Amino acid sequence: MVHFPQDGIYQDVLRLVRLEGDIGDLEIEGDVPAEMDGAFYRVHPDPQFAPRKAGDQFFNGDGMVTMFRVHDGKISFRQRYAKTDKWKLENEAGHALFGSYRNPLTDDPSVKGAYRGTANTNVLVFNDKLLAMKEDSPCLVMDKLSLETDGYTDFSGELPLRTFGAHPKIDAATGNLCNISYASKGDLSRDVTYFEIDRDGHVVARAEFEVPYYTMLHDFCIANDYIVIPVSPYSSDMSVLEQDRPHFYYDRALPSYIGVMRRDSDGSDMRWFKHEPGSCSCHVMNAFKEGSKIHLDTPVSKIGSLPFFPDKDGAPFDPALAMTELSRITVDLSSNSDEVESITRLGDAPGEFPRIDDRMAGKPYRHGWMITYSLEKPYNGPPGPFAGVINTLTHFDLETGQEQSWWCGPDGSIQEPCFIPRNADAAEGDGWLVALVDDHVHNYSDLCIFDACDVAKGPVARAKLPIRLRQGLHGNWAAADMLAA
Repeated sequence: MVHFPQDGIYQDVLRLVRLEGDIGDLEIEGDVPAEMDGAFYRVHPDPQFAPRKAGDQFFNGDGMVTMFRVHDGKISFRQRYAKTDKWKLENEAGHALFGSYRNPLTDDPSVKGAYRGTANTNVLVFNDKLLAMKEDSPCLVMDKLSLETDGYTDFSGELPLRTFGAHPKIDAATGNLCNISYASKGDLSRDVTYFEIDRDGHVVARAEFEVPYYTMLHDFCIANDYIVIPVSPYSSDMSVLEQDRPHFYYDRALPSYIGVMRRDSDGSDMRWFKHEPGSCSCHVMNAFKEGSKIHLDTPVSKIGSLPFFPDKDGAPFDPALAMTELSRITVDLSSNSDEVESITRLGDAPGEFPRIDDRMAGKPYRHGWMITYSLEKPYNGPPGPFAGVINTLTHFDLETGQEQSWWCGPDGSIQEPCFIPRNADAAEGDGWLVALVDDHVHNYSDLCIFDACDVAKGPVARAKLPIRLRQGLHGNWAAADMLAA
């Protein structure tokens, strides 16, 4: 009999949950703002069965989707698995059939050619459905209220791609969903497709191009009429799959790039601007155009910041060089140079999981938020990846340069925040922030609500769960009008 390993990614701070259920009225500490009306959706990896191989990546677990419905000062909880093709095949078999993260060579022969996706990276309500996404597979559709799974979609045959990016952006002006698909033509391929889907679910723009080398295109941004794609030196090759090593390696010999292309292009005008070799960007905060210049705001590190993707040449992970700092990367479209014009640090607090008021996507903006690292603070909890580090929530005012932060205390950590506008017409930053705060000592999670521009005073309300949810990846808010049948 195969058992879950008793160490690593299945224990301590990453202990499994694997619980589907409903709680109609969560215990509340403080007062939930009466104006808040909608749902916060988030997702975490949570393997249904013990893995075929011990020591696999944390984010190879099946997607577990959580919905927090906020209405009339109350909050309810609903949680269901994203029932992908992988989940269904393994559920029927009663054990794992798919092997290591992004390595089909390690699968049981009975599932050869099946979609391997876990839909565990991001969830977003769009076109009346809940989209559950992971960048190595098509988009999974779920019911936005019941969380029951409908299945994979190719948008009525208009988007027959094998992959669908996990960080789509919504253009507030058009309502279009803007996204990228990479390695759609096969494992390790350099192909990328940019596309836009309108509110009725039709593909209204599409462009194809190639990246300089195969890499993890985890995130991108829109900047007015342009798209901006950071390329960091995470790569792979067939020997990695054949030897069943972690799918990506960090190759400090490869250049880093910023790709810029018009959104109405066919892909032929894509320009690649080089910057410091070895530097990395995983998630983006925002991007915008200013004259002939494009600015990309993103946490940047001097070397690979992801310890689970080892150095290609075997160099040990260096936490100091891997520290990610919010920075602005600027390129000039009027220049004949293929070099980045400048990289400027924007904030003092190092961190990750940047978020904005999503209505400002692709526009000049003022407010941003991140989970930041207060390394000097004590930590009482058990060990685990980033335990005791992702412990602070920080608001960055990019107009004044001021930062204000709230530390969650010595017993736990904070998951990715999400901004909620006070109403549809509220000024940028006028609203709340929600984030799960995990207590690793007592094994509980609280959904905390903050005044978005005054996070330093701490949560104005906590919805208290009777369990601790596993470390999540990403999530989004859907206002009440988006939840209507």
